[in-house]
Amino acid sequence: MKPKAAETAELDAAASEDELLGGRVRLRQPAAGFRAAIDPVFLAAAVPAGAGEAVLDLGCGAGVAALCLLARQPELHVTGLEVDAGLVRLAGDNARLNGLAGRFLPVAGDVAKLPPRLAPGSFHHVMCNPPHLPAATGMASSRASRETAMREGAARLPDWIAAALAMLRPKGSLTLVHRADRLDEILARLSGRVGGIVVYPLWPGGGKPAKRIVLRARKGVEGPVRLCPGLTLHGPGGGYTPAAEAILRDGAALEL
Repeated sequence: MKPKAAETAELDAAASEDELLGGRVRLRQPAAGFRAAIDPVFLAAAVPAGAGEAVLDLGCGAGVAALCLLARQPELHVTGLEVDAGLVRLAGDNARLNGLAGRFLPVAGDVAKLPPRLAPGSFHHVMCNPPHLPAATGMASSRASRETAMREGAARLPDWIAAALAMLRPKGSLTLVHRADRLDEILARLSGRVGGIVVYPLWPGGGKPAKRIVLRARKGVEGPVRLCPGLTLHGPGGGYTPAAEAILRDGAALEL
């Protein structure tokens, strides 16, 4: 594995500029290694944030979810927490690139040990796309940034959920996207701490089982778990369905 300084230098030197939401969001991201997929776009679409509210993006990476959320609701204040220093710099670049330097503030820090500048209970909404692979499973990536994004490190799934709930105001919302086969772990960690849980499957299409779910819950409220019909991503020809395109291209909200 490369030293972190070498990894960061490589990330800075080899960033590409891409577009999301039909060109409404411009994004610098690593040309190799971990690159944004559709998960953070759907994550942002599901956050029920209103004008003037404060949002925390745990594990913000290069700022994809934050920028997509701000494209839909520009009157927000989004703080991003990211452990990789190179990605923190890219996220700052992306905030400026999109004219959102005053609305999106990426900061360096670890979910396993939240920085003191993040005051508990100070956010109306927390969104996160935690690493989907448990530690010590599968084949490790040779790129440190991709490995950090894909696989749990010091912070495991319970730590991500605990950090999110600690940062939320009472009755604030937690929104996350994760693997469908880890839904039981997520629900176990949320039990008794949140209510109004909504589970929204993202179906690949063609009768295949869902690999991803979007989940939303509210801190300190009561209410049963609700399983939504979800959204089918791909039509018979393999392209995105109109409902998926409305989110991925047009920046529509995901109605849970």
